[in-house]
Formats: sequence, structure tokens, C-alpha cells
Amino acid sequence: MQCRPGCGACCTAPSITSPIPGMPNGKPAGEPCIHLTLERLCEIFGHPGRPPVCSAFMADVEVCGETREDAIRLLGWLEQATA
Repeated sequence: MQCRPGCGACCTAPSITSPIPGMPNGKPAGEPCIHLTLERLCEIFGHPGRPPVCSAFMADVEVCGETREDAIRLLGWLEQATA
């Protein structure tokens, strides 16, 4: 599966505990990353400071569903299930 341009669910729904440029403590679940643009694209995509967890994420129908709303729901559920 290819990422849906303009989705940004993976930059919003899960918590990220590793440092992100400008967010030294990571980010809590449900809060958009400060690098998520208004178009819901990652402005540090490919940047060496991008957290490994972000670089390793691969879009998959199991976690992304068919729509952005599905992805927010599924990733939110995974966040709660693994907390």
C-alpha cells in the first residue's frame, strides 16, 4: 500500500517517545507533530533528524484502512492497546 497524500494520521494518532526536531520529548498520542504541514505532509521527510520510528513506518491496510478516518481510528486503537 502507498501512503495516502494528505492523510497524516501516522503523524497525529500515535505517541512518539523519541526526540523529534523541535520536540525533544517526542509527542503525545492525538497531537499532530509540529512538522505536519497544513496539507498533512511531513516537512522533515527524508531529513536525517526524522525519528527512526517515523522512517520505519510503512502504510498498510491493516493500520491505515481505506480512509484517513479509518487510519486515525485504527492507529488510535493500536496506541491504546499497546500503552
